Amino acid sequence: MDLVVAVIIDFIIGDPEKFPHPVKLMGRLISKEEKLSRKIFKGNMLYFAGFLIVIINIFLAFFIPYFILKALKPYKFAFHIVNIYLLYTTIAAKCLKDEAMKVYYALRESIEKARLRLSYIVGRDTKNLSESEIIRATVETVSENTSDGVIAPLIYGSLLGAPGALCYKMINTMDSMLGYKNEKYGKIGFFPAKTDDVANFIPARLTGVLMVLTNPKKTLDAFKIMIRDRKNHKSPNCAYPEAATAGLLGIELGGANYYFGELVVKPTIGDKTRELEIDDIKRSITIMFKAEILYILISIFFWWCLK
Repeated sequence: MDLVVAVIIDFIIGDPEKFPHPVKLMGRLISKEEKLSRKIFKGNMLYFAGFLIVIINIFLAFFIPYFILKALKPYKFAFHIVNIYLLYTTIAAKCLKDEAMKVYYALRESIEKARLRLSYIVGRDTKNLSESEIIRATVETVSENTSDGVIAPLIYGSLLGAPGALCYKMINTMDSMLGYKNEKYGKIGFFPAKTDDVANFIPARLTGVLMVLTNPKKTLDAFKIMIRDRKNHKSPNCAYPEAATAGLLGIELGGANYYFGELVVKPTIGDKTRELEIDDIKRSITIMFKAEILYILISIFFWWCLK
């Protein structure tokens, strides 16, 4: 299975900084589209601009790799090499682990270094965060991205191949760049955000289930917390993996954060049975990898049954 090979490659090399990567091209394209849209459209017409960006980018992200792979179909070796490469670029498990561990090691040195390192991977303001808030933000990021950056691409890759996985990554990238609920992005980012909500509806819930299954001793309690707190987030999807992690670790996530200088109050997720500690970052990474492995094992089982 090409998807399994892609997962192994991601586990070994992650995302080398200078390695050619479709998601980097997606980011540059979205940035240019945003600038052009703001020149052409004003006021409420930015809603329409966001809609156009979504339609155009979904079309490009799916059909460009689709036709490339179709052209390579007669050449099996080349087809599998390109297919594996494209699938690999959609999976971000090792990259996520590396970025979270940079925060972990920075926090061991100084809180200032940890705040700076955290600012590279989260959208919230980090300059005044306490040690506990830094840990919470990192754990939340790992948990949320276990769905967005790992399980969801695997699901779309399993169902629709590399074109499906890349289409999902485009949707997720549009949301991460435009989907903020503030004055600047509220209009142009409306459709990108809603599209991401739809694309993540099933993956987020499946990710939560996979995560709670990674620790059989705590599965039932974690599942109860996930169901109880599944709506304790402004996103209809993010609470599932975050609540699963909170339930497994016996910690409290969520709460208030500052974004672009604005206070955003969120409900809490999980029960505060103990204080957050720095090793919770490592524990959240372990949950991520276990969920990924569990998904791959299930996929291999179904592939073997259907073969």
